[in-house]
Amino acid sequence: MKNDVLDNRMNLKNHQANVPLSKLTSGSIKDKYPVVLDGGRTIIFISDKSKEAETRKKFEIRRKRSMMFTPSLPLGPIQ
Repeated sequence: MKNDVLDNRMNLKNHQANVPLSKLTSGSIKDKYPVVLDGGRTIIFISDKSKEAETRKKFEIRRKRSMMFTPSLPLGPIQ
């Protein structure tokens, strides 16, 4: 019974109030700026708004590089 999941969940020592704030906000987008890329299909959050142009340029370079190495499918019917 010691490893019962429900008992562990109900245990007060696992309560969220005891979790440090840094662990609760590790995936947070608080104080970050959204950069919308690829026609709205990709959103990257950055902490420094002055690096928005650099982020856009890096994304374009990486996208072109990945397209270059992606094998294209034949256009005709599969035989």
